[in-house]
Amino acid sequence: MTDRGVLSMAGIWDFAMTVDLDDVRGLLERQVACNAAVADEGLAGDWGANIGSVMLGAYGDDVKVRACACAAAASDARMSGCELPVVINSGSGNQGITVSVPLIVYARELGSSDEQLYRALVLSNLVAIHQKTGIGRLSAFCGAVCAGAAAGAGIAYLDGGGYKEACHAVVNALSIVAGMVCDGAKPSCAGKIAFSVNAGILGYVMYRDGQQFYGGDGIVKKGVENTIDSIARLGRDGMRATNDEIIRIMLGS
Repeated sequence: MTDRGVLSMAGIWDFAMTVDLDDVRGLLERQVACNAAVADEGLAGDWGANIGSVMLGAYGDDVKVRACACAAAASDARMSGCELPVVINSGSGNQGITVSVPLIVYARELGSSDEQLYRALVLSNLVAIHQKTGIGRLSAFCGAVCAGAAAGAGIAYLDGGGYKEACHAVVNALSIVAGMVCDGAKPSCAGKIAFSVNAGILGYVMYRDGQQFYGGDGIVKKGVENTIDSIARLGRDGMRATNDEIIRIMLGS
């Protein structure tokens, strides 16, 4: 496996703010084009449980709702046979959708420049990878949780937030939805994505409005890296028995 020990929230933030965008433009342009297209298809067609369409119909067209609903719609389509390509993150199409589609929605709403969107995407993609590195490739810990928290960091940047806002978006989001389990790729992934993105947005909005979770609040530790380490331990070690039990339940044993 690639050595990702160099990754940290501080290092990722610095890289995202300073990278020559020509070095990453091709990848990010594909991520925007492909993942936005599958989200549009998810909303236009009849895919899976149609979580994206249900959300828009039930909760309205606020940008916070659209960010969650469009990401869910992309998963609706992907999990139910849509053959449109998706640019992945951490080996997962759903995680690739989750780290990108909400940012595309926010960038359109806010009138962000291409540069701002691309820097937000660099941030979101790498924050998700950083979280997943400690968990490992396979876990009963739902990867959408990490991706949704990472999306919160990217949205914080697009909305004018800085490094502290991005870090607290991640910590707050992880505290909210860290117990979500993975039981395979299926239509309900879209619902998990919707609520993970919502947690990422809420995590940012909490800190913007002067609220946060503190070290000692459950699995939250003081400092973003310590909290990410806690999540890695939960996903890598704590979910082993959970994974076995989920498989037994799915097999009907």
